[in-house]
Amino acid sequence: MRKIAVLFFLIAAVGCKTDPKSTEEPSVETTSLMAGSDTLIYPEEKYFKSIRQITFGGDNAEAYWSFDDSMMLFQSNNKEWGMECDQIFLMNVSQNFKDSIPPMISTGMGRTTCSYFLPDNKHFVYGSTHLVDKECPEVPLRSNGKYVWPVYDSFDIFVADLEGNIVDQLTDLPGYDAEATVSPKGDKIVFTSMRSGDLELYTMNLDGSEVTQITDELGYDGGAFFSPDGSKIIFRASRPKTEEAIAEYKELLAQGLVQPTEMELFICDADGSNLKQLTFLGNANWSPFFHPSGKKILFSSNFEAEKGFPFNLYFIDIDGKNLERVTHGETFDAFPVFSNDGKYLAFSSNRNNGGTRDTNLFIAEWQE
Repeated sequence: MRKIAVLFFLIAAVGCKTDPKSTEEPSVETTSLMAGSDTLIYPEEKYFKSIRQITFGGDNAEAYWSFDDSMMLFQSNNKEWGMECDQIFLMNVSQNFKDSIPPMISTGMGRTTCSYFLPDNKHFVYGSTHLVDKECPEVPLRSNGKYVWPVYDSFDIFVADLEGNIVDQLTDLPGYDAEATVSPKGDKIVFTSMRSGDLELYTMNLDGSEVTQITDELGYDGGAFFSPDGSKIIFRASRPKTEEAIAEYKELLAQGLVQPTEMELFICDADGSNLKQLTFLGNANWSPFFHPSGKKILFSSNFEAEKGFPFNLYFIDIDGKNLERVTHGETFDAFPVFSNDGKYLAFSSNRNNGGTRDTNLFIAEWQE
């Protein structure tokens, strides 16, 4: 899944980092959203006009905007908020949580992932394991010495209101169903499922009807997002090719595990047609999101790293050209998500964490 689990691996390997530099205060027009003393931008990060830190502890990620850009959903396992594993929280975009706790709007049971607003801005979809077990599931980080992600077969996709009341269950088949995101057109959901025996992408209507498989090649397809006009889908995938790699993938999958250290980005039309591989960079290329123009992809990668880190954000055109580095941290930047109006970027980072293992949310004012 689009997971915070990768952070534990990265942070365990990273002992320290240099401090990013502060930039000028935001303009008067954006003070209500961007003002504060946590404006931390590396000098090379030309796309960030200003930046504001939202969370201050734990692992916080996958912050997604409401359709009107007034609110965000995110997941956190902050132990100081009483969390044992990831749960879903709601915030207004003007808030930060240095001295407060946001409202939790998942059940508080099991483990959750990948929440996303529905077009009415009053409901959201998310994945949860709570129907099978109210306790947090075990998180294996290694199998035979290799870093892995769990893909729990207890995950299903639910619809809830902003008070946390579950109003619908969209999936109920055996096996992993999660990673749901909603088209900006407001008509379709794309998600990852194991219902075929492999981790493939599917689309469905907002009420769970008309489930359609759109990928069918062996490997883990996940973290999918629609383009701004809803016509295309970008996602990350593993594609084992050798007999050894295929056998290893199948063996791990039978245990409910995937190894996310080798992933590339793929793009296709919303119905799965015209599929093509977008990156050929090696290592882990993931958490892609469309630029508001629909012509570029912003994603996280460690392809320049020698030891698995750092992860930084990069741009690439939808035809695979003009690769450009966007962030310049020394540990971890990922989960970039543009606001619907294109003025802001939410992302998760290890910057400004005081040398701890914390991964926090940031909102950057975007400039081009």
